[in-house]
Amino acid sequence: MNLKTLVWREIWERPSAMLTSTLAILLGVTALVAIRHVTVFSEREVGQQLQSLGANVLVLPKNSTLQDYYSADLTEQTLPESHVASILLANLPGVERLSPKLCVSTKVGDRDVTLTGILPQTEFQAKAVWQTVTLFSNKHEGCKKAACGPKTYDAAPETLASQRTIDQLKGNEAVIGADVADFSGLKPGKSLTLLGEKLQVLAVLPRTGTIDDSRVFAHLHTVQRLTNSGEVVNAIEVMGCCEDAAGKLVPSLAELLPDAKVVTISQVVSTQVGINRLMSQMSLLVLGILVVVGGASVASTISSNVRERRREVGTLMALGATPSLVARMFLLKAWLLGIVGAVSGCVLGLIVAKVLGSQWAGVSVKPLPGLMGIAIVAALAVTTLAALWPARSAAKLDPCSCFQEV
Repeated sequence: MNLKTLVWREIWERPSAMLTSTLAILLGVTALVAIRHVTVFSEREVGQQLQSLGANVLVLPKNSTLQDYYSADLTEQTLPESHVASILLANLPGVERLSPKLCVSTKVGDRDVTLTGILPQTEFQAKAVWQTVTLFSNKHEGCKKAACGPKTYDAAPETLASQRTIDQLKGNEAVIGADVADFSGLKPGKSLTLLGEKLQVLAVLPRTGTIDDSRVFAHLHTVQRLTNSGEVVNAIEVMGCCEDAAGKLVPSLAELLPDAKVVTISQVVSTQVGINRLMSQMSLLVLGILVVVGGASVASTISSNVRERRREVGTLMALGATPSLVARMFLLKAWLLGIVGAVSGCVLGLIVAKVLGSQWAGVSVKPLPGLMGIAIVAALAVTTLAALWPARSAAKLDPCSCFQEV
């Protein structure tokens, strides 16, 4: 009779104790897998929502409002362009990109448009005063948690509508909104005359249904020169990490720029960010419960099994079974409990996550093989550690003393 046969006979002859231990592991793994799946996909959804908002933090003139910003009515209120350098030099955690803007009203033909000066990202590296710092390199834990940290941005100028920044824009180039392109008939490559200067149309933005459709974007310094406004901006849009934008980034910017108003438009997801943090902490609590309850249940089951089968163990050892064989027999029982409970818990946890994810968090959950693999390994580690002492105790039994027991 080999080792596997002995283990299977033991499980079938004493199913209740084994089932209790398996159930404890199954429930722990189910809760861990379900919570982590919902948390991960909820955090990804938060990141996507904030990315779709473009800028989630705005630096505005002291007396302006969000209504002024969205209506592009900021002509009379400005900020020094030097505030951009101040933000960069501060190297605040969570700042991924900046986009200073200057908006003025003008006409294309007989139609009113908003001319918006924007500073391309290549200009930041060109400023000698800023080359002493590594831009946007401050590591921040929030982005790692929410998986929405520094992203790969599309360099195409058309993505200005969604990313709120543009990588390259020359002083004689312009990007126009969809409405401007429709009524003017302008296309990329054609010329546009604004404030007495000809600008070449670099790209036409896709329709967004916002004021951007009636904007003309040009280089910030070109707009400053054409309007004689000096080195000022109307707003500084900040693309910040979702965790930081909903946390410490706004107070830090407000402290850095006391003469400006710092507001966030990430309130739509800030509550969900807090829930994600709570669920992340709950997953650690569930892991602790899995270790304590599952480990204690397995240790109790194996210890009880060793006490009940002392005479049988003594018989096996008298027939030539080595201590290592006896220890492996009880460890194999624990491994079977861990594998069955962990695999069943992963399947059940994924089912629960799919249901709760759509009903509670409004997210679509997909399997995360890496997470389930970690859960299985953790369950096996817990069961192995829990069964190690009882297995060693069984291996040290004296066959003679076992036969003396009544």
